[in-house]
Amino acid sequence: MTRVITLMPVRLAASRLPNKPLLKINGKTAIQRVYENVKKSLNTDVAIAAGDQAIVDECKKFGATAVLTDPNLPSGTDRIAAALKVLDPDGSKYDVVVNFQGDNINVDPKVNQPLIDMVQKGDCDIATCGMVIKNEEDKTNPAVVKMVAGFKDGSKEARCLYFTRSTAPLPRNPEKCKNQDLYQHIGIYVFKANSLKKMVSLEPGVLEQREALEQLRALENGMTIRAKLVDDIRLNKNAPADINTPEDYELAKKFIK
Repeated sequence: MTRVITLMPVRLAASRLPNKPLLKINGKTAIQRVYENVKKSLNTDVAIAAGDQAIVDECKKFGATAVLTDPNLPSGTDRIAAALKVLDPDGSKYDVVVNFQGDNINVDPKVNQPLIDMVQKGDCDIATCGMVIKNEEDKTNPAVVKMVAGFKDGSKEARCLYFTRSTAPLPRNPEKCKNQDLYQHIGIYVFKANSLKKMVSLEPGVLEQREALEQLRALENGMTIRAKLVDDIRLNKNAPADINTPEDYELAKKFIK
């Protein structure tokens, strides 16, 4: 039986919304709400990879397992890998690791189950997801990361060939190609445990640094990423998926009860 853990990377440092994991949303801190969503939605072990002692202290109040990690780690991926090393030092306990961001206050954790299934089938190192881009402005917005993958007609799964901030792929012969969709990458990841360890051990890649996209490190080193297309990832369609700004926070308080 495959053993799965969901690790939630969380830290206090956030320039646009300081201390956001500890902000109260109708009686509960943001980190508690995210943790409880995961616990009731996924049949996995759950732990928090915390970048600050204050987060560890808060997690103790609502009974969550939390591991204090180096606050200077460069990414959430590095943070969950550090927590995994503490929770499973000899690598005998977990086969699959879900990376669920600690500020994903309004993301449905169930979106991870098909990704877990993909990794368990063994045909990829990492599973992720994406959505069809419907907003025309998003197609050329470098903040909206594009996922390049060949989804066949009727298929919701495909191997990822590249990720880019550019508009890609280009429809060079649109009359010969039925599918003109572009796909936004949603930064949700499920790893084989060994693949996670390998990825954080590698040097940052050339393309990774050029595009500022860490998933390119995996592709540059021959690792396989597969993606699932989804329609939406939100629990409440009126609220943002996560809280990054004061405006997001006010909406979360309005719609998340």
